[in-house]
Amino acid sequence: MTDIKEVQGWFVGRLPGEWFEAAPEVSVDREEIVVIGRLAAPGVDGDTAAQRAAEVGRIKRFREETRDARIGIAREAEHRYGRKVAWGAECGESRRVFTSLSIPVMTRLRQQERLVLDTLVDAGVARSRSDALAWCVRLVGQHQGDWISQLRQALVAVEEARASGPAV
Repeated sequence: MTDIKEVQGWFVGRLPGEWFEAAPEVSVDREEIVVIGRLAAPGVDGDTAAQRAAEVGRIKRFREETRDARIGIAREAEHRYGRKVAWGAECGESRRVFTSLSIPVMTRLRQQERLVLDTLVDAGVARSRSDALAWCVRLVGQHQGDWISQLRQALVAVEEARASGPAV
C-alpha cells in the first residue's frame, strides 16, 4: 500500500509553487491519485452569479494553461506509483475535477466512493467491493462518514503495529 504522506510530499515538491495558494489536496486509492489545488479567487464586484462565473472561468483558464505540464507530471507519478492521476481545482466556492477514473464495481464509482468500499474490505467487514457496496447501501447510510473515519484511523494503527513488529 502506498503511503499517502509520501505521495502528498512528492506532489508538493514536484508542482510549480505558483500554481496553487497552498499545498494541494491529494487523495489516493488503489487505482487513482486525485490532486486538487486551490486557486486565488477573482475579485468580482456584483452578485453571486457573477462571482461563480468568474471562479469557473479561472478554473478553466488554469486547466488550459497548465495542461501540458500536468500531463508530464501525471506521467511521472503514474510511473512512480502505478496509478492514474486526476486533476482538479477549487476557486472560491467552485470546485471542478477535470478527469477522474470511473472503475466498475457493480456500478461506476468515483474515488471517494471506492475509498469507502476499500476501507470496509481492508478492515474485514466485507469480502469484496460488491459485498461492501451492498452492506453500505443497507446499513451505513447517513452515519458512514464518522464510522469510516474511525475505521481508517484503526487501520493506520494496525499498519503502524505491523511495521514496528518483528520481521518475519
